[in-house]
Amino acid sequence: MSVRPATPQDARAAVDDERDPADAGRGLPRRAFAAGFVAGALGLIGAPHSALADNMPDWPRRPLRLIVVYPPGGVSDGMARALAEPLSQALGVPVVVDNRAGAGGSVGLALLSRAPADGHTLAFSAISPLTLQPLIGAVPYEPLRAFAPVIGVMHTPVLVVGTPAFAGQGFEALIAQARQSPGRLRWATSGVATIGHLVLAQVRAVSGTAIVHVPYHGGGPQLTDALGGQFEVLSTNVAAQQLQYIADGRLQALAVGAPRRIDALPGVPTLAELGYPEANRDSLFGLFAPAGTPAPVVQRINQEVERLLRQDDTLRRRLREAHNLPAGGSAEDFLREIAADRRRNRALVAARPAAFD
Repeated sequence: MSVRPATPQDARAAVDDERDPADAGRGLPRRAFAAGFVAGALGLIGAPHSALADNMPDWPRRPLRLIVVYPPGGVSDGMARALAEPLSQALGVPVVVDNRAGAGGSVGLALLSRAPADGHTLAFSAISPLTLQPLIGAVPYEPLRAFAPVIGVMHTPVLVVGTPAFAGQGFEALIAQARQSPGRLRWATSGVATIGHLVLAQVRAVSGTAIVHVPYHGGGPQLTDALGGQFEVLSTNVAAQQLQYIADGRLQALAVGAPRRIDALPGVPTLAELGYPEANRDSLFGLFAPAGTPAPVVQRINQEVERLLRQDDTLRRRLREAHNLPAGGSAEDFLREIAADRRRNRALVAARPAAFD
């Protein structure tokens, strides 16, 4: 089967014309999502390779700054660092990781939005600070026009675990306890408006329970407190460390958010199997540049990362060991996934806004 090249029209078709609740009062139509992202990331789609080469600026001229919008120690930080080393070799300049965590990723992305659009500053982030967080509260950037998506890097399953403070066995026991003692069971996530928060919100909405949300600033700190029993339940990205704690009996695997059960935990059901299909989500992480970054630079980074995801044995091994799946594809592919996720989240938030409190 042949596949035709993507076009700017395809990318724009992924975005509807409804107004965004996050932009209420500012009069920004949904088309701004296409205008900002398409201009930033897809400026030279369809141009021949020679045209891109002819328009390539003098880049890179100095080390690249890679803002990781999460704290050190989590799976996303580890994978960003695993990517930075071979990317540095491919581009011939250092790629310096700069952890700027806070507010579910919006602190780091705010820094990116203010960076010069010259291709020397990137961010590694989940897409939720663009597709979920602005639908729930204010963010310090224009989510529809501040960034140029470069490439999706990895899909990470979500893991729901019980901590030493949870005395039950299995997910149904969790729900039963939440119903018996409203407002007593605590569920930690890596932050407000993260995928973990969305999972919790959908579980609360469908089960009709009053589970307390305990938001953190990233995966590393919440895992430490989970092991200490500071709360009963944790939603986190699947990683080798978490799986080892499960194998050691320090954490109890309750459910996974993934298209199917993961090989490392074949006996643990997906949230869809448990009756929570809208909570059955994984996390998509990728690279972003400031809007206005030259399209040839965006395409060069995209091509290098795409090659590494397909050919770099060390990077692929790190992804596999962390139970992440490589994403890849073009910048317009990444844009379409972002647009689709935002539409889906908008419908969920509009249907059950109280679940996200």
